[in-house]
Amino acid sequence: MTSQSQGIYQLLQAEKRAKDKLEEAKKRKGKRLKQAKEEAMVEIDQYRMQRDKEFRLIQSKIMGSQSNLSDEIEEQTLGKIQELNEHYNKHMESVMNQLLSMVCDMKPEIHVNYRATN
Repeated sequence: MTSQSQGIYQLLQAEKRAKDKLEEAKKRKGKRLKQAKEEAMVEIDQYRMQRDKEFRLIQSKIMGSQSNLSDEIEEQTLGKIQELNEHYNKHMESVMNQLLSMVCDMKPEIHVNYRATN
């Protein structure tokens, strides 16, 4: 009986060691997962910063060219407005004289479709 209880005792000891090793392996696995997650977050942050830097560079190129383009458009618009104002000032007096002469210098005529009724 002693050998049997000694065998059971050894079996219980082996089971306890296996359980301890299993718990230790689970802890190592948890630590490794946590470490992998932290490494992934660092890698993601680096990638995000790199892509953000590239985006800002491209954005500055595009926005810079857009501001240049808007400056050119504004300059062209101001030039066109100035040209139209000059054209207006140059021709205003002659157009007003033509308009006034058409309104004020009336020549009474009988309409071509007029039929005298007796």
